[in-house]
Amino acid sequence: MGARSKALASLIGTQVAPRLGRVAPSLTSTFVREALVRAIDGVGPLPGAAEAAEAALAARNGDEVRAVHDLIEANVRLAGGQGFLTNVGGLLTAPIAIPANIAGVVLIQLRMVAGIAHLRGHDLADPAVRSAVMASLLGQERVGELVTAKRLPGPPGELAESTARNRHTDALVASEVASDLITRVAGKQLVSTVGRRIPVVGGVFGAGADGYATWRVGRYADAEFLSRRVR
Repeated sequence: MGARSKALASLIGTQVAPRLGRVAPSLTSTFVREALVRAIDGVGPLPGAAEAAEAALAARNGDEVRAVHDLIEANVRLAGGQGFLTNVGGLLTAPIAIPANIAGVVLIQLRMVAGIAHLRGHDLADPAVRSAVMASLLGQERVGELVTAKRLPGPPGELAESTARNRHTDALVASEVASDLITRVAGKQLVSTVGRRIPVVGGVFGAGADGYATWRVGRYADAEFLSRRVR
């Protein structure tokens, strides 16, 4: 695996995972917001979302569509890499590795979605855009349920276009993402008792699952954030 994946796994394991290990809703909501700030600003070996997005755009000579696809592919590989490294130890390391793994995937996915939003011409300093970025991690099905229940005013694409600051929406999205994190931790703890008894095999499983989940989030964000760039 690449040096960036190793450095990210180490950073998350020592600094971020302990926060996620506590499952109090208020703390995990705070974690989601802090992860978003780090994803946008950059952390450790990872440049900020906008910087990474602009690099992808430059590499594709200004082709926005290809840059978005490259951004998704790059972060899928990154998620898979850290997924392997944080799960390679098997059942013995699961209590520490699983929270680190979830934290790492969330940071990568937030950075990817924020980068897509930037490429599509959205201002990452806008609170509405930040809420939309967080909402993207929930996926189309869960977002649809929240919209149908009138708990969210719309999917990420609509949230990003909102001109009014809605603190309730921001708090709801952060809370929903936090609840999803707790569910993921519980699910991976269960899987670890069966599929992660054998070291290395757990790493392969983690790489595939995290890479696929990140790809799905990227495709959803790609469809939601429509371009606002002047052509």
